[in-house]
Amino acid sequence: MEMYKRILLKLSGEALGDPEAGHGIDPESVQSLARQIVRVTGLGVQVAIVCGGGNLLRGAEFSRLGGHRANADYMGMLGTVINALALSDAIEQAGVETRVMTALEISAVAEGFVRRRAEAHLSKGRVVILAAGTGNPFFTTDTAAALRASELECEVLLKATKVDGVYSADPKEDSTAKRYKSLSYDEVLQRNLRVMDRTAITLCQENHVPVVIFDAFEVGNLERVVRGEDLGTTIRSEA
Repeated sequence: MEMYKRILLKLSGEALGDPEAGHGIDPESVQSLARQIVRVTGLGVQVAIVCGGGNLLRGAEFSRLGGHRANADYMGMLGTVINALALSDAIEQAGVETRVMTALEISAVAEGFVRRRAEAHLSKGRVVILAAGTGNPFFTTDTAAALRASELECEVLLKATKVDGVYSADPKEDSTAKRYKSLSYDEVLQRNLRVMDRTAITLCQENHVPVVIFDAFEVGNLERVVRGEDLGTTIRSEA
């Protein structure tokens, strides 16, 4: 398979946090990810990134404690902006220009998301970091990643996780759990595999955006996936 030319990388907030607990922002974790991203841009690949915010706050969990769900989700969106700024700084320190674009109006620290402007940044070799989800409560950052990947006509959505793909059961609890090499969108939905939320998977299906679930915590895996190596689990129209 040929190397991808434009990718959407979905990073969880935990990927930027403490390696053990996943909380807060860990400078070494951020810098490690930044170095991997810079290596990929060195291959001529255009990179857009959607950050989660779970290392700082999860809106759904906060709302269960009595907070209004919409307010809690907006708090989570602001957490993704903090993560995006941290990642932006690390990538620029590693030598590649970035632009942080948000779905919420925060002009003092980032540009508002405009599709054509984002595409222009990508074409100039800048890493575009997309924060604040879709800008709406009740939508996950997985859905934001599927939406932006579709809008920016990315060839693939790479979802970075702590496991090396999608399994039939939790491999930590079931030693017989099997890793799927590939799945169709329909299989993910019908089996309720919870790889991404249903809205995100449906968006990818409707816009023909394949999804690769892979372990980004092993240094070098991002570059290997971008080069087309058979890692993780690929979700597409036909498994």
